[in-house]
Amino acid sequence: MNIIEEHRSKVRAGENTFSIEVTSVPGGDRCDRLVISVAASGPDGEHLAEGQLEVSPGAAPALGGVLSETLRQHSAMSEPGGGRTRDRPAGRGRPWTAEQDAELERRWIAGEGVAEIAARFERTPGGIRARLPRVGCDPQRPGEYLPEPPSRRAPPGGA
Repeated sequence: MNIIEEHRSKVRAGENTFSIEVTSVPGGDRCDRLVISVAASGPDGEHLAEGQLEVSPGAAPALGGVLSETLRQHSAMSEPGGGRTRDRPAGRGRPWTAEQDAELERRWIAGEGVAEIAARFERTPGGIRARLPRVGCDPQRPGEYLPEPPSRRAPPGGA
């Protein structure tokens, strides 16, 4: 005797209603495959989604994770701004030029703040703080250079 098991769920998410039905199809003395049917309707009963797929029981957990992540990514890309929660500066990740390094140093020593410098270079404040030591500036003390490292100091008593 073959026993077919079914699990049905109806879930409201926001104004939409989702129906999911999972049916196990026997093959011999065990479940051979799962048939997953999905339907969704909007608040006025309009059709939003419908589909069915078959999967082996062992692959179902992985498929669930893949579908979940894929749908999450797609919905984020579909949002205005590509799903970014904040704007990313245009210069983020680009290499620095010698001219930009010189201007960064000049602005920092002149007392300009991290936020203003970041806006000027279209970089993140963290990117500015990370670059300051490379041009000899102290990122903890606005308007100041880093102390000269011992390896670059003139020996005491002469050059």
